[in-house]
Amino acid sequence: MMIIVFRIGATIPVPGVDTKLIGDMVGDNSLLSLYNMFTGGAFSNFTLFALGIGPAITASIIIQLLTIGFESLEELQKSGEEGKKKINKYTKYTALVLAILQSSAITIGIVRSALAEPNNPFYIATVIMTLVASSMLLMWIGDKITEKGLGNGSSILIFIGIISGIPKDITVISSMLQDGSLSIIAFVLLSIVIFLTIMAVTYIQEATRKIPVQYAKRVVGRKLYGGQSSHIPMKVNQSGVMPVIFATSLLAFPQTMAMFMGADAQAFVQKYLNPMQSPGVWIYRTLELILIVFFAYFYTTVSFNTEDVANNMKNNGGFIPGIRPGQNTIDYLNKILSRLTLAGALFLASVVMISAIVAYFMEIQISLAGTSLLIVVGVALELKRQLESNLVMRTYQGFLK
Repeated sequence: MMIIVFRIGATIPVPGVDTKLIGDMVGDNSLLSLYNMFTGGAFSNFTLFALGIGPAITASIIIQLLTIGFESLEELQKSGEEGKKKINKYTKYTALVLAILQSSAITIGIVRSALAEPNNPFYIATVIMTLVASSMLLMWIGDKITEKGLGNGSSILIFIGIISGIPKDITVISSMLQDGSLSIIAFVLLSIVIFLTIMAVTYIQEATRKIPVQYAKRVVGRKLYGGQSSHIPMKVNQSGVMPVIFATSLLAFPQTMAMFMGADAQAFVQKYLNPMQSPGVWIYRTLELILIVFFAYFYTTVSFNTEDVANNMKNNGGFIPGIRPGQNTIDYLNKILSRLTLAGALFLASVVMISAIVAYFMEIQISLAGTSLLIVVGVALELKRQLESNLVMRTYQGFLK
């Protein structure tokens, strides 16, 4: 039902806006086209959810980065459920500020010529408030999906937004094949790249390194416990597709700021941060690669605490064969995690780069290519895992009843 609400909101236009003019702007601007793709076409039609989930994701990145620099925030994050609630509250306030900034920049800087009353302050304020309120509603929908649904709500909303553009992609490709602007060979090459990307992403997302764990025998009363062998599954790509989502959201931020700075700043961003035109494509992709590697390490550090894992093993009488419990185990796990994260990050970056280069030289931009394809496959695999774990839990509950 939340997804249905999202798609309804993505089709209701903001009143008094010339959507055809905005659609032409998006078609002529590669950066706006990329942003439009992640909103599921909501931006080109200037609907209620034209801002998308971007402000919430950017706010989450900012708060998580601040957690490293400020001890008070780090203590809050480690202080259990109450601390997490406060962190979430700060994230929402930050998202509100970013939504106001972004909606103001879009309304005043980009689409002002498409407004029915471009010189009416009250009307402009109404459009801004509409976009901000809708963005906050979308953040609430994402939270509800996370709380009561399957997987991360923000990722699922981006997933739905991307796959909603598939029918349009089919129409674009078929028309390009008919008018000869896309050859059969190029179409086959594009299909092979997409197919191989899906296979590679599936393989890496499911790949794990199993660290053997041995539990010592101990006598409790008259019973003998332990003496069993187990393993710690460490995924090659521990962070999933979140580094890609974070990198894409962060690279959209300079464009938002350029809207406040006038035509010169917008022209600079369009030239040097354009993912579909040279020289911007190489600068944009290089920054994207660096951010993907950075956020892969950052997200893995936040989500997988080797110290907690080592302490839990020690408390339960477990140890890694050949490694002393305590600090040696922590160092060993950190070493393996660092290598796995590097491999996963480089894989994510290479998939994005290969697909982007193919799309650049073929001069075609579709929903399922590069970054978006990586997100779609990664979220689909995560949904599958969540669904399987839910089914297992339901089976156990039914058995216990």
